[in-house]
Amino acid sequence: MSDRPTPVGYEDRLAIATPEGVQVELTLANIGSRFIAGVIDLLIEIALLIALAVLLRVAGSVGAAIYASISFAVIFFYDVLFEVLGGGKTPGKRWTGIRVVRSGGRPITFVRSSLRNILRIIDILPAFYAIGMTAIFVSSDNQRLGDMAAGAHVVRDRHGDRVTGAAPTSYTPIDPGPAAAWDVSAVSAADVATVRAFLERRDTLEPSARSSIAAELAARLHPRVGGAGDAANETFLELLVAAKAQRER
Repeated sequence: MSDRPTPVGYEDRLAIATPEGVQVELTLANIGSRFIAGVIDLLIEIALLIALAVLLRVAGSVGAAIYASISFAVIFFYDVLFEVLGGGKTPGKRWTGIRVVRSGGRPITFVRSSLRNILRIIDILPAFYAIGMTAIFVSSDNQRLGDMAAGAHVVRDRHGDRVTGAAPTSYTPIDPGPAAAWDVSAVSAADVATVRAFLERRDTLEPSARSSIAAELAARLHPRVGGAGDAANETFLELLVAAKAQRER
């Protein structure tokens, strides 16, 4: 799987070529949305630390020791846990409609998220994220040093949208009905994985991109399915996944 940034108008996009030859484009987040997300997350962390300090003040020196340990955990694991468990989105990223992904658009892992966040220590130098912002400006992929080291990108959930419900969702195959009789033996597991990935993410795509990808996937896979009649592209893809799932039971 390869990827490259493609400038489109005033935005940068990351073009991802899947093994099936289908190209999907993700819009790279700009420095403004990343900055706002960072400020929101910083304010949340400060609020947590203040609340923690108030709660532990009565515990004296023991409370101070506990506060130091928990503070480190909050500062370091806040971003990592939200990025890994929250679909690449901290509360700040969710508010601004951006998320962190690995190269190729895949979900960020714990190790990669940890690496990109550890390197914030360098990105914030000498002050106000000077190194990080410079790297974003000069990088063709809008990456700071932590992103480069971790092989990660920060992208928008939806083109031009701010937020909500754009995260990929789990897809459950529908009842195949007549499609249960289709011959899907020529459709590989990789083909099905690609189709499922599209079905999970289709609601996050622009209508034109969604239609284009569905048409290309259907055109590539329809000839491999015996007995498939005429159906709308997305309906065909849904039935294909359902038929394949039933055969594997």
